Amino acid sequence: MNQIKKLAEQTVIYGLSNMLGRFLNYMLIPLHTLVLGKFFYGKLTFIYSSTAILLVLLTYGLETGFFRFASKKDEDYNKVLGTSLYSIIFTTSLFILLSVVFKNLWQGYFEVSNYKIALYFVLIISFDVLNAIPFAKLRIEERPIKFMFVKLIGIFVNIALNLFYLLLCRKLYEAGSTGILASIYNPELVLDYVLIANLISSAITFIVLLPEIVKVKPSFDFTLLKRILAYSFPILLIGLAGQFNDQIGNLLIPKLINDPNPMEQLGIYGANFKLSVLMVLFIQMFRYAAEPFFFKNSESADAKKLYADVMNYFIIFGLIIFLGVMFYIDILKYFIAEEFREGLFVVPILLIAKLIFGILFSLSIWYKVTDKTKYGILVAVIGAVITIILNVILLPRIGYLGSALASLFSYSVMLAVSYYLSTKHYLIKYNFKKIGFYFILAFILFALSKLINTDVKAVYLSINTVLLFIFISIAYLNEKKSFKNEN
Repeated sequence: MNQIKKLAEQTVIYGLSNMLGRFLNYMLIPLHTLVLGKFFYGKLTFIYSSTAILLVLLTYGLETGFFRFASKKDEDYNKVLGTSLYSIIFTTSLFILLSVVFKNLWQGYFEVSNYKIALYFVLIISFDVLNAIPFAKLRIEERPIKFMFVKLIGIFVNIALNLFYLLLCRKLYEAGSTGILASIYNPELVLDYVLIANLISSAITFIVLLPEIVKVKPSFDFTLLKRILAYSFPILLIGLAGQFNDQIGNLLIPKLINDPNPMEQLGIYGANFKLSVLMVLFIQMFRYAAEPFFFKNSESADAKKLYADVMNYFIIFGLIIFLGVMFYIDILKYFIAEEFREGLFVVPILLIAKLIFGILFSLSIWYKVTDKTKYGILVAVIGAVITIILNVILLPRIGYLGSALASLFSYSVMLAVSYYLSTKHYLIKYNFKKIGFYFILAFILFALSKLINTDVKAVYLSINTVLLFIFISIAYLNEKKSFKNEN
């Protein structure tokens, strides 16, 4: 329990930066959907989905490989750190060089005549990749406060620049001002402004992290790098397949959806996906703290029980988030412009899909601590294939709903396959009776909320608050009783 409390504390600290940042970015959604409109918001979603996939490719699993080797007692920590960092610097520099030479390919991919869009895209990715190992260094050294501080700097810069370009300069421009600030704004460059803000934010984060990079002793071991890459390569494939599975719908919607304005449909889907941000944030918070935590406790006598307990608490909090978002969706919907709200019906599907993804991440520790990452590749590839097939079949028929359903089904199959394989190689005795109880309870309460829906919003929200309190109370009492029985 002490170890779980430590994980919870670190999850909270890591999460503060992400929670505050995501919350503040959440506040930008009304501005982005209003100013960009459905088409440009769809284009932005397409760019960021491409960014997510390329980030995995350019970090090539080295972050997890760094955690694994840096946690080993028989490895030289400084050598592992230096080798990982200099490898990332070299490959990122090569990526920038190739992207500048072949910038026309990026323009064609994004279907933009403005080459600057491609340049912003390349530089944003490059800075984020270079920041990966320094951030991993802070995590492995258990320095969550410094991690939070650096994250928040980048977040505040990004938000401030968005407000500067899209609110201040735009308002002055629309008011007919002839000043310098008004002259900065051009309604045809709204997408550029969002990307410029992101780029400057990533660059400043890199500058703030420079002391962590400079402090690394010039130590590079090619033999060690080969060992790290041998471990990390399967992680790369898993991450690629995972991101491909997560983002392929956004990349295929403009190509396959049966609609005269496919990029606008992607904009609607992307905006409603943002309403699941609390679940995404929770999973990201958990991942930051859990991965090094899992590795550090992998050799303890009660590691398997610890992993099972963590899974149980993760699911409880995940279901609380699901109920919280759905019970107050009538308030949260105002965070996106009215023209985007026709897609609200996909939000519960996306929330459950993301929760299952989070469960899958927690479960995946079995092949990481046993170095059987080849099975992780198998699971990820199965998921990616299912996602592609279902998107190809469903998108032309039912639109972006097909992409949401494809994610839900794919993650569910991946979870089932991963668990089956874990029983053969690293059996963890999860409390399925308790987990099933919490899922059933959450869905019953969600169904009750739908059945008693009333047009009087204040009454409806009050009832939903009571239902949420019921779930939290039952979970608390149940876990408190279990804890007493164990002691």
